Amino acid sequence: MERKMHYEEIDPKAKDGMLFLILNITLMVLSAAGFIFAVSHVKFFIGFTAGLYFLLIGPILFAGLKILKPNEALVLTLFGKYYGTLKGEGFFFVNPFVAAASPAQSSLAAATMMAAEHIAGSGANKASANSLHLRGKKISLKTITLNNDKQKINDQLGNPIIIGIVVIWRVVNTAKAVFNVDNYQEFLSIQCDSALRNIVRLYPYDVANDDNEKSLRGSSQEVAEMLKAEIQNKVEMAGLEIAEARITHLSYAPEIAAAMLQRQQASAIIDARQMIVEGAVGMVEMALAKLSENDVVQLDEERKAAMVSNLLVVLCGNKDAQPIVNSGSIY
Repeated sequence: MERKMHYEEIDPKAKDGMLFLILNITLMVLSAAGFIFAVSHVKFFIGFTAGLYFLLIGPILFAGLKILKPNEALVLTLFGKYYGTLKGEGFFFVNPFVAAASPAQSSLAAATMMAAEHIAGSGANKASANSLHLRGKKISLKTITLNNDKQKINDQLGNPIIIGIVVIWRVVNTAKAVFNVDNYQEFLSIQCDSALRNIVRLYPYDVANDDNEKSLRGSSQEVAEMLKAEIQNKVEMAGLEIAEARITHLSYAPEIAAAMLQRQQASAIIDARQMIVEGAVGMVEMALAKLSENDVVQLDEERKAAMVSNLLVVLCGNKDAQPIVNSGSIY
């Protein structure tokens, strides 16, 4: 098991494919001409050598020609052993006896390939199936986005929440991706689910008043960094690199969503009332101070209490106050 986890990429020392293609075609034409010449002049050794190259060696050398597009790679094996990874766009020639190691395909890709092979009756269909089969053996080095399904997970307080994440990743070690795991895409998806559960249970969905406490809703950046590090640690053996991991959906589960909404509304109302009362008390204090400072009116304690009561009712009420004009003394 330890050996599987320490695969490192090897350069297969590929050559210029166009040069070998031209050279091989030239040698095959010369060998065909030599075979015709040997048959006409009864030169058995020359005829045998030319025929051997034309019928056997030349076609075998064509198997060593590989074409790669940008950000594609081929993992090559020679008689069951890892031979190297062919990278870089272009036309290459490698050992014709090497075989491309095929990574496990997803169910959709496997079904597509099986359908193509099933309908490959004519020569054109066979060529199309062979091309699709070759593409299935190539490994994409592009940055890929994995959007996992939403999951129901309990947070730190035990509340069920619905959460979804998106992970941006790419293959950095093709040998590990092919030989260490059966299907590196499914392996990544499973590890993302596991890491998400491990991280979510460390935080509550939200916090009420404590600004120093971390939460899934309020500390999304910190949660994303922890999630990225957790996933990267789990998929290191598969030769994958996690570029980014972030939360795309976060909500309470339907069975508690209504209760939690009422709780949030109640908390918001309490906070608003507290702010209103604090402001009203400050305004009353300022009004009494201004009246006393400017000596506008002399108020005894009973009148101050009545004034404070009236001002608080006006300032803290939900509806507009209806003033009552007093035409005489209250005494």
